[in-house]
Amino acid sequence: MQPPREHAGPAAGSRAAQLERFATTDEALQALDLVEELGLWQRSHEPLERPRVLLNMVSSLDGRATLKHRSGPLSNPADRALFHALRLAVDAVLVGAGTVRAEHYGRIIPDPQRRELRLRRGFSEEPLACIVSGRLTLTADIPLLSEPAARVVMLTSSSESLGEVDAQVEYVRAGGDGIVDLPSALHALAERFAVRTVLCEGGPHLACQLVADNLVDELFLTLSPVLAGGELADREALRILAGDELRPPLELELRGVLRHASQLFLRYGVHR
Repeated sequence: MQPPREHAGPAAGSRAAQLERFATTDEALQALDLVEELGLWQRSHEPLERPRVLLNMVSSLDGRATLKHRSGPLSNPADRALFHALRLAVDAVLVGAGTVRAEHYGRIIPDPQRRELRLRRGFSEEPLACIVSGRLTLTADIPLLSEPAARVVMLTSSSESLGEVDAQVEYVRAGGDGIVDLPSALHALAERFAVRTVLCEGGPHLACQLVADNLVDELFLTLSPVLAGGELADREALRILAGDELRPPLELELRGVLRHASQLFLRYGVHR
């Protein structure tokens, strides 16, 4: 039998300690409806120091962000629908080079009808594909770099350039010694490319750096109903944040909960 948990906060019978039941309804919500409800299509034209950053991650119930180096096994059709719907209403998709390789990234929005929807909403045809690569070690065989219509911005601390690729590639150079200065890089995206909203899709190292630099505004977290085990120190058992401990930990505010079958979709805002 487990010992009782120590209570450091309000008394057990106080209003602050009461639990709220998670209410379910019969209302069905499509991923595109959620994007509309969140107001992600709305665009402000006020000057920004940096873009608004949304972090979208998936996790097992015991904290795993990947299984066998990929997030796909933790996903389901509803999660994939939300993943692609969030891409529709942002100016840029931000991703680490390791994730681009592991997940075999291709064109950000391959569906012509969805590209047309973006144009009708006042966006460019596709979001910029922004890849963070400190030492610029990507190769031309990545599907995204082999796509002539792809618009790619490399965020790097290197003075080198990629070899010959089919994608349209530009560079934001910030930082040094293989470490990208993310605050400066995001400022450059706003200034040079008019980027106002960024969707970060990981991986865990990039997500941790963004959080540590106080650059994340919202977290969309899918909780997959699986237990995976494994040592979190193992490279194959990363959590959604992989890096140094945050001191103090970042506090989040729950803004929404959805579910599909046993999968939960949580939306959090970041306390400033």
